[in-house]
Amino acid sequence: MFDPADVAGVIERINKLTVHSQREWGTMNVGQMFAHCNVTYEMIYDGIHAKPHAFMRFILKSFVKPKIVGKVPYKQNSPTAPQFKVSPDKDFSMEKERLIHYIQRTYELGTAVFEGKESLSFGKLTAKEWNNMFYKHLDHHLKQFGA
Repeated sequence: MFDPADVAGVIERINKLTVHSQREWGTMNVGQMFAHCNVTYEMIYDGIHAKPHAFMRFILKSFVKPKIVGKVPYKQNSPTAPQFKVSPDKDFSMEKERLIHYIQRTYELGTAVFEGKESLSFGKLTAKEWNNMFYKHLDHHLKQFGA
């Protein structure tokens, strides 16, 4: 998500979705999906999510991190962490606008800011790991809605 062509492509896919877009799997509607994707960025920029306790961080770093920051795409209907579960009433336009803003902000900050930046759940990550995590999550959910 640090390459301008990739960012433009993801935003183009987001803009293809409407409030009436139907999911191909899962239970979220498109507004909830945008809100769900925003959680990743809230953890970085907004400070509204608590850092997991030490034992949970150990589990996340040891067993979950490789699946999240690696190259292998997520499987359909994969389980999600509790803080990523969103309420049913989400404003499509607002969540879409927030997501695009977060994506643009991340791109503008660039790899230098993310190299060695600490994740709440996984500890310090490389810029490549951040990039993989950002893109994989967005790509997974955009595909969920056919975009």
